[in-house]
Amino acid sequence: MAVIHRAQLTPTKLEAIVDWLPSQPWGGPVGDEAAVAGRFRFDDPAGEVGVETLLVRVGDRVLQVPLTYRGALLEGAGEFLVTEMDHSVLGRRWVYDAAGDPVYADTVRRAIATGGHEADLQHAVDGRFEPGSKEGFAVGSGSAADSPTVSAVRVRTQGALTTIATGHGDLVLLREVGAAAPAGETLTGTWGDGDPQVLVVLTD
Repeated sequence: MAVIHRAQLTPTKLEAIVDWLPSQPWGGPVGDEAAVAGRFRFDDPAGEVGVETLLVRVGDRVLQVPLTYRGALLEGAGEFLVTEMDHSVLGRRWVYDAAGDPVYADTVRRAIATGGHEADLQHAVDGRFEPGSKEGFAVGSGSAADSPTVSAVRVRTQGALTTIATGHGDLVLLREVGAAAPAGETLTGTWGDGDPQVLVVLTD
């Protein structure tokens, strides 16, 4: 279960993404037309790190932007820092390109390997929790009983693909939805009225 606070964010997630995308080789120029087309979350088993994937429409492209939200700096991950954010409930947050965060790799690898899916959402309102509506869905294709823990990652990007070496196979992240993907077990996402799309591939 992912707990969502009704909070003021400065900058907003979309503002941070729009500022960050032009610095990425797969991002390109981003104008005022950028919009969030869908999103989904995964649970951090430790309950410390927010893990969210946003699907951002830019013109005729949909870009996959996975983010992690942390309450402190992630050591050794400075190149993956997207922004520092003020959260009106949780305080200062450090927002990372999730490709460089082992918690993201661990949760996504587990979802793919075991056939897991996105987290259920609960909104925190005045000390109680209310079910939240989802803006996207994700499901893994695997059927394993469990997944080995990922504690470190190595990342490289070529074109629209980012490869995350986990020590237990590679996660190939499709930065642009619809990019050619290698063979392997998959994480497939659905949002809006669109067809399911491969978002991440787990390769040997």
